[in-house]
Amino acid sequence: METERLVAALRARAAAPVSSASLGALRVVYGATLLAAVVRFASRGWIDALYVRPAHLFPYWGFTWVPRPGATWLYALFATMGAAAVAVALGWRARAALAVFALCFTWVELLDRTSYLNHYYFVSLFTALLALLPVSARYALDARRDPSLARDTIPAWTLWVPRAQLALVYLFAGVAKLKGDWLLRAEPLRTWLLARSDTPLVGPLLATREAAYAMSWAGAAFDLTIPWLLLSRRTRVPAYLAVLGFHAATGMLFNIGMFPWVMVGATTVFFDPAWPERFFPPRAERRDEPAPAPPARALAVGLAAYFALQALLPLRMYLYPGDPCWTEQGFRFAWHVMVMEKAGDVRFRVSDPRSGRRWSVEPGEFLTATQARVVAGTPDLILTAAHMVRDDFARRGVPGVRVYVDAWASLHGRPARRLVDPRVDLAREEDTLRPYRWVYPDPATAPAY
Repeated sequence: METERLVAALRARAAAPVSSASLGALRVVYGATLLAAVVRFASRGWIDALYVRPAHLFPYWGFTWVPRPGATWLYALFATMGAAAVAVALGWRARAALAVFALCFTWVELLDRTSYLNHYYFVSLFTALLALLPVSARYALDARRDPSLARDTIPAWTLWVPRAQLALVYLFAGVAKLKGDWLLRAEPLRTWLLARSDTPLVGPLLATREAAYAMSWAGAAFDLTIPWLLLSRRTRVPAYLAVLGFHAATGMLFNIGMFPWVMVGATTVFFDPAWPERFFPPRAERRDEPAPAPPARALAVGLAAYFALQALLPLRMYLYPGDPCWTEQGFRFAWHVMVMEKAGDVRFRVSDPRSGRRWSVEPGEFLTATQARVVAGTPDLILTAAHMVRDDFARRGVPGVRVYVDAWASLHGRPARRLVDPRVDLAREEDTLRPYRWVYPDPATAPAY
């Protein structure tokens, strides 16, 4: 009986009417930010550099079936994303435009693991979630085209969804910082700030040990508390000022693209739902509207399953031995935001057991410079690259070669250590979800350089 009352109370709160202004404003700002991101990506030549020019790409585990488009189709995909972003900002067929953007963007991102960034993952998720919501209720051409879409109020659950996604990002980003390197060594921030010591005015301050520790602890505290502070009316204004300051600082100091500005715009969804009405008053005459309702059962079950997965996926790192910053198993899709600085070096030793011949292969012989740099310190990418070497020798008429790897990495400024066991033939190893037996799980126990 108590459970039934709780469910009934939750459904009533989910269906409670709130202003649609906040969600409409979020759509406008988010669409404009997506457009800026697409234009920035294309103008810097990254479409060609990251997806056209490479001879090999590194698809994600389980997604090798995703087709790699040719150059013309890749540019068409980005053009489609740009057009979809405009449609989102204007509110023209907004939900369909969000779905198209999410599909095209995710397709491109699934092509190559070497291009993985947390904010790319966030954009795929957040855009798909917004496509499920009544984003055209306000400030949208859709509402003019079809007045039945215009709504002064929407159910409260439609704001819970984007808030929950943002909260998960911040909270797990904070959890990822609760480790010795971040809190006790101020790494990798100390290394990054030293590289910014030539910044006008603040450069000498950034080079100090105290600044690195202060920013490390403040960053962890910010991520762990900001969702709750934004939800509270009493702390919302200073909390959002902290959001502006935090993301402006990280955006100026570090090369993390559009992510700070995406978060600055997205976190407005924590404000009072009616906040845009201070600048854009609602219609003087309001029509009778159907009462808001909780999500349909199928959608509610789907959202519950989605958020359960989002809460569990980052925890998978605890199923693997060693430091996830070192092995990188469980590192992606877990909101490890700005917690790793790793440099690596790798070369492949190839031998033919039949003829006894041996070869040495450098990553630059078959990868771009960007790919080679990322691959050098990432075990699963090293494994995929070893398979590329094996398959290349087979195409050249030398099948069945053995591929061994000499790979070293330096994590957070420590001396380089061996990352991969050089005695293991990676040509025979398969990429699975099980712990890698051929990766040294901890840099402290790995053989020295």
